[in-house]
Amino acid sequence: MRDGEIRLKFIISYTLIDNMGMSSKLSDVWVTLNRKKTVTEDFHETPLKRCLSTLDLTLLGIGHMIGAGIYVLTGTVVKDLAGPSAILSYVFAAFAAILAALCYAEFGARVPKAGSAYSYTYVTLGEIWGFIIGWNILLEHLLGASSVARAWSGGLDSLFNGAIKNSTLTNIGYLSHNNVWISDYPDFVAFAATLMVFFVVATGAKFAMNFNNFFTVINLIVIAIIIVLGFYFADVKNWTDHGGFFPYGFGGTWAGAATCFYAYIGFEGVATASEEAKNPEKSVPIATILSLGIVTVLYVLVTCVLTLMVPYTDVNPTAAFPFAFAQQGAEWAKYVVALGTLFGITTSLLGGAFSLPRAVYSMASDGLLFQIFAYVHPKTQTPVWGILCFGFISALMALLFEIETLVEFMSIGTILAYTIVAVSVIILRYAPVHKCQFKLKPQEEAPAADDVSLGESSSIIKKSKSHDDFGRLKDHLKHLPFLKSFDPGNATIMAILVMLVAIICFCAVLVPGYQYLADGAWWAICLEIIFGAVIVLCFLTLIAHEKNDAFLTFQIPFVPLIPCLSIFCNITLMMKLNYLTWIRLAIWLALGLILYFAYGVWNSRERQTSQYGEIVGYTGDASVSCSTISKMEEEVVEPQPKRAEGEQVHLGAGMDGF
Repeated sequence: MRDGEIRLKFIISYTLIDNMGMSSKLSDVWVTLNRKKTVTEDFHETPLKRCLSTLDLTLLGIGHMIGAGIYVLTGTVVKDLAGPSAILSYVFAAFAAILAALCYAEFGARVPKAGSAYSYTYVTLGEIWGFIIGWNILLEHLLGASSVARAWSGGLDSLFNGAIKNSTLTNIGYLSHNNVWISDYPDFVAFAATLMVFFVVATGAKFAMNFNNFFTVINLIVIAIIIVLGFYFADVKNWTDHGGFFPYGFGGTWAGAATCFYAYIGFEGVATASEEAKNPEKSVPIATILSLGIVTVLYVLVTCVLTLMVPYTDVNPTAAFPFAFAQQGAEWAKYVVALGTLFGITTSLLGGAFSLPRAVYSMASDGLLFQIFAYVHPKTQTPVWGILCFGFISALMALLFEIETLVEFMSIGTILAYTIVAVSVIILRYAPVHKCQFKLKPQEEAPAADDVSLGESSSIIKKSKSHDDFGRLKDHLKHLPFLKSFDPGNATIMAILVMLVAIICFCAVLVPGYQYLADGAWWAICLEIIFGAVIVLCFLTLIAHEKNDAFLTFQIPFVPLIPCLSIFCNITLMMKLNYLTWIRLAIWLALGLILYFAYGVWNSRERQTSQYGEIVGYTGDASVSCSTISKMEEEVVEPQPKRAEGEQVHLGAGMDGF
């Protein structure tokens, strides 16, 4: 019996020790995956050339957005998703995009790196989350460049009344018939155009921007012609006949808004170019907001023009405006617009080609992608291997894939990146000061007691906000039950995560189950009330804590309201996308995670830094400070027994016993 008890105790002890070891390993893995990018003193230094002005960044954003939105998406959304109500689709998408753009502007000024949302997430949330966002950004720019190249080819083909397509089908034949993924025919024009633009990007940032600025100005002139002529040929009956203003219902308008998000990714191109900006702290916020505001007005005007000129059923998705003017008998306008379309789409293609290799370069510089992509050519100061490799992949996709599939697949990655950036803003603003890696304004000092007269009419002096208060409960709420037990910053992290889950659940009922709510289904209404209450409770938890508003760079107002609204809008739009898009995203993420765990996690620069500590970055003289010597004397001398006067200590003799 005694042996059995001993054996049982041994088994239990061994099991506990084994479980503790397993728990320790899991903890190490969690710490590894969530290690954050360190913001060092040389964080703003770059091998890329800082040569871009605020005007360059603004025109980059305008050119990137206008080409894709007006000449690619407008026709697709009007024809297949929303009809004339595509006007409202652009307005809804613009509202959500402006919220996201404000979050990008804050981080773009604070973290002016080529990785954009990837870098922001890496600094704020951790490595695995940064990689996921970076991997989605690569997909976004790959698909963006490919889809715009297809539109460029369609615009050129319209000048020759479809002769290029017909010739290809006659001499080469069909690649597929009515396939969702594969194009009907190989588009060699799109392939060549993509390679040409990537070559321009490889010549250098300033030359590429001058190229972009020239074509963007021509593009704006053409858009002005489209608006003026379009209103001349306008017919209000096109908004009342053919199914009215909402032929696909309000659900179609909302689905169109989700797809229209693609039209606004140009402002992220501004953030991606921040590492080459002369003064990113000021240029990035100004260029982001200015370009987005200008483009939103233009989107609304040209969508009005298109839907007033022709019935939405007659819109050609590939080259909407040239064919619309052709139906009005304005043949000359058709050729002018088609030529301007090529210039406009060229700037959009250039924006995608400019951003893609820089996102690759940023991830490779951190060791999460292959190191060869971090190479910067000493003469052109561009990441040439990233341009060559990913430029060819993008050209190959433009050769083979359909534009509609590329557009919808890209939207989900873009919206996901916007959501994570908004979450990052909230987490950073409520982080305690010891976790903040950025420089802050000096904290305000309370007036000295001697300087204050304490008369009967004087009020109690309000305590000035201290940096140590960031992430803590506000003074009058410090005794709130449950929340007072959290360490600074932890309660807000938990609140934003719970809010994120609650918003996903709320939107999952609201969007796919909208008809149940409209029919008054009790279970749907109860679920929305529960999830809505959780969202409100989490929001109140956030505002109960002190936020950090002492950053030296641009800060968006009304935090956490604006980031929370951005998260809600983004998730709502994501719920409208096709389920096949979610499956494609899951496959893409699975491929990315395989690459991360096979290569990135082992070659990360943060892993090397954590292994070798400050030895890696040490460049000073091999000297020892006086304070260090004094500490050594304390450690060696203090524990020793009292020595006789004049006796010396020989450390070598002390070590002989070992």
